[in-house]
Amino acid sequence: MAACIVDVIALRGVRAYGRHGVTQAERAREQPLDIDVFLDVDLRAAAASDALADTIDYDELHRRIVELVRTTSFALLERLAQELTASMFRDSRIAAVRIAIAKPALLEGATPTVELRRTNSAFVPRP
Repeated sequence: MAACIVDVIALRGVRAYGRHGVTQAERAREQPLDIDVFLDVDLRAAAASDALADTIDYDELHRRIVELVRTTSFALLERLAQELTASMFRDSRIAAVRIAIAKPALLEGATPTVELRRTNSAFVPRP
């Protein structure tokens, strides 16, 4: 039986601006959100080939995160995290996602953060 190989691509400290929050005041202006993403993915092919096509392009991932935060508006960070996760799962090479979204400017003296962990039902293991 082959060992299960799970490598991780992490994108930490993504600063994105969007109109997300329960109150109208929160949605009236863009607020900063700090996002950390961890993708479970088999990176053996990329390690062997040294080719961008064999891995997850984190520049593209960053652009997609920033764009989705900017162009959507949800009451809850949980919903935003779910939508971001769904967008990442369009790539069947991603086995699982852990995502944390923080609102650093919301509360004085505390940073509310939501973290989701999801597995991709469309994941296709590579030989």
